Amino acid sequence: MSELYNIISILNREESRNLKIFLNRTNASGNRKDVALFDFAKKLHPNINEDYIVNQLYDKTDKNSFYRLKNRLQTDINKSLLLLNYNKTEYNSVINLMSLAKLFQQKGSYQIAFKQLKKAEIKAVKNEFFDLLDLIYSDLIRLSHESVEFNPIEYIEKRKDNHKSLHVLQEIDDVLAALIYRVKISQNFSTHNYQFTEILQKTINDYVDSDEVKKSAKLRFKIYHSISRILLQQNDFKSLEEYLQKTYYEFLEEKLFDKSNHETKLQMLTYLANSLFKNDKIKESLEKAEELYEAMQEHNRLLHDKYLFYYYNSLVINYQVTDKQKAIEVLLEAKTKKAIQQLPMFIVFIYLNLAVFYFDLKDFVAARKNLAKLKREDSFNSLDAVFRLKINVTELQTFYEIGDIDLFDYQLNIVLKDFKTLLKKKEYQRENLFIKILSKMDDVTVSKEVEEFLTLYTDEGAADNDIINYSEWLKSKLK
Repeated sequence: MSELYNIISILNREESRNLKIFLNRTNASGNRKDVALFDFAKKLHPNINEDYIVNQLYDKTDKNSFYRLKNRLQTDINKSLLLLNYNKTEYNSVINLMSLAKLFQQKGSYQIAFKQLKKAEIKAVKNEFFDLLDLIYSDLIRLSHESVEFNPIEYIEKRKDNHKSLHVLQEIDDVLAALIYRVKISQNFSTHNYQFTEILQKTINDYVDSDEVKKSAKLRFKIYHSISRILLQQNDFKSLEEYLQKTYYEFLEEKLFDKSNHETKLQMLTYLANSLFKNDKIKESLEKAEELYEAMQEHNRLLHDKYLFYYYNSLVINYQVTDKQKAIEVLLEAKTKKAIQQLPMFIVFIYLNLAVFYFDLKDFVAARKNLAKLKREDSFNSLDAVFRLKINVTELQTFYEIGDIDLFDYQLNIVLKDFKTLLKKKEYQRENLFIKILSKMDDVTVSKEVEEFLTLYTDEGAADNDIINYSEWLKSKLK
């Protein structure tokens, strides 16, 4: 599907309304083809049929005009979004001042350009936009090339000082981004060796005690992001809870949270709810989830949609322990929310957890249906291979419970073929052995192999990443 249709699909009501006002600014004709194309794309998504749209707008053979229309509409959407969000954030405001300065400089109006850059500098310093400050100081220095009335010395020194802060942020950002990406795509079901932990730890050790960090809220937030990610990667939830409780309330007391870093506040509350759950503090975790929901209403519900899934997730992980039926109700409610429907990876989470809860409640038919829906999601094939293997193993367990032997055998052959290379690796011999046992569960001699499996794999940590715990499931079959 083209980029244009993807962009149109994610525009909210305000953005769509603003676009139509923008398109009709010069000619409010009721027969505008760009407006018609937008309406078709919005209505038909995700099942876009371009031939149908072309037939509605043009002669069948006039494809070139249609392609030009698509390009023009995408350009107008971009302009409309930029205008709508012109000064919506302080970051945007600084960028716009810099752009204006460039325009005035090109016109030879150097004093006006200088004033725009000084306004941009004040905002960037206040919000600690070190990356933009580097560009601002570079533009201020360049003005000295145009006129002797602009002394570059002050801005050369400021740029040097800014480079120190920028270097720290960039180093942490680069490594942190790589770590976050690997964690996300693996869903913690992979045995990849994350090489970034030591680098992150060294970066923090180098800067955490510096005066620069103590003075800068931005750098303190960056250090928080780094430390929390390291503790998450190490599965040290006890230390994570203690660190978050201390740091979150320090930030609150010092009034460091505002609109510009609101996402960090929501993230900290999410991590707190999850770490409390991991430490078996169910009541406190649910309380923190509600605190997260309240914070999502702040700043005119800024980032509400983005964190809605995390709120539901905090409820689900706790109710899965105390009330599985309640957990299912929460998931079914979450599935109806438009903000969650637009995020395919979250839909994968919902279907998988519904399948697990129905499995635990012995409603194997419902479990099978949700696993089937999960595997039909476009994002399923982009999941980590180990994660997909474990989902397929869960599906085999479900087929066995239902007693659908034909489908079990069919799916078993697919799993053995698709994951042949993976199952040969030493680190996945536990999965390999379990699948072999699963394939002959009705054999009278299988109990001996089950006992060997249970004896061989006694480490509870090995089962943490099972979707349906292999050992516990086998034990239930022996009974």
